[in-house]
Amino acid sequence: MIRTRFAPSPTGYMHIGNLRTALYEYLIAKHYGGKFILRIEDTDQSRLAEGAIDAIYKNLQAAGLHHDEGPDIGGEHGPYIQSQRKDIYPKYAEDLINLGKAYYCFCSKERLSTLSEHEKYDRFCLKMTPEEIREKLESNSPYAIRQLIPEGESSFTDMVFGEITINNDELDDQVLIKSDGMPTYNFANVIDDHLMKITHIVRGNEYLSSTPKYNMLYNEFGWPIPKYIHLPLILNEKGEKLSKRKGDATFDDLLSQGFLPEAIINYLALLGWSPPNNQEIFSLPELVEQFDEARLNKAPATFDTQKLTWVNGEYMKRMDPGKFYDMSRPVLESTIKKPGIDIRAVSSMVQTRINFIHEIPPLVDFIDELPDYEVELYTHKKMKTNIENSLTSLEKALPVLEELSNWEGSHIYNVLIELAKSMGIKNSQMLWPVRTALSGKPTSPCGASELCVLLGRDETLRRIRRGIEVTKTALK
Repeated sequence: MIRTRFAPSPTGYMHIGNLRTALYEYLIAKHYGGKFILRIEDTDQSRLAEGAIDAIYKNLQAAGLHHDEGPDIGGEHGPYIQSQRKDIYPKYAEDLINLGKAYYCFCSKERLSTLSEHEKYDRFCLKMTPEEIREKLESNSPYAIRQLIPEGESSFTDMVFGEITINNDELDDQVLIKSDGMPTYNFANVIDDHLMKITHIVRGNEYLSSTPKYNMLYNEFGWPIPKYIHLPLILNEKGEKLSKRKGDATFDDLLSQGFLPEAIINYLALLGWSPPNNQEIFSLPELVEQFDEARLNKAPATFDTQKLTWVNGEYMKRMDPGKFYDMSRPVLESTIKKPGIDIRAVSSMVQTRINFIHEIPPLVDFIDELPDYEVELYTHKKMKTNIENSLTSLEKALPVLEELSNWEGSHIYNVLIELAKSMGIKNSQMLWPVRTALSGKPTSPCGASELCVLLGRDETLRRIRRGIEVTKTALK
């Protein structure tokens, strides 16, 4: 069975890159009918952030990426928090020592600090005799355990980047067990991935150069090597690696800005993956069905906020009207206080006109009170409408609307269209001035006849009279 794992460190917010990794791991597992596992990697206790584990649960829940095993729901391969597994790792490190593939390192922090920042460990402790090592251990001297990197080259195949070969001289004798007894990230990863039967490992391409070290460990233990999928970077619009410190948004930031989690997930899927057709809007089940790791790209992807905004708008437009009403209702009711207004109808009107819920108030605030507006709104070059013929249209429309007994939208529309025809003008030269008089805005969530119904007869007629007054004043 295909088994993937998302293994974040609980150090704070959810990076966009982390969320994309989780998404791809989820899609690979679910596409093949496999399992998606959550593991918390907290071996670096100095970087832990309070509440970070709960934030991971919350973010995955919001994103719809539900794990099959994890700290909160259990599973047959637990525990799923590495600090709760710390007794597991030393045995494996000792096995490597016995195999001659690792060694004790008793170097102090002070001695290690004398090495150049970019210098590899000088294998000082590898030269110790068995007697010296025994004496150190019997005196309870603190120690780490380091992996012994052999000479030569190491090659492996990545499902995105293909065959990779690295000279082992470039690799350091990495620490496997730290002096506090905790495993390093790299060592715990290998042990846990094997014990949890992980088949596919998805991570950023910054780990490409470290992969040979992982594979050496797999080979030394005689374990099967999982398949690797290294992902290209996500860059910001300046061409830099995404970074919270540079002001780039996290998942929580995007949610607070009004982006829908489904839209974010949809967009992230496209940052590095090319669908088999030109489709751009996907539900999560559609992504599961169509996702193919063979279509992942090598090139870095650019996080384009404008494109994400478009995706968000598409989700708004396609959302179930009832769900959109439930989402928009609090904003509408806090903006529209005028009694008798059909809030559900307004919700329907604005749904196809917004990218974010917070865009609703300026679209509908004219309903309570007609704003003070500039008479230039009655001029529309494309519709060949100016202040003078707008005044004419309003003066003709007023008595016709005053006499109407049927105040239904379709009937009002037909009456105004017939009036335009009788005047020998285009439909727009009638509807535009009426819509402008009713809304006092350059755009509105619906057309003239719908506004008439929404506002009601008395308010409609009052606003048209106001429009006549505004245009007449301007022409004096």
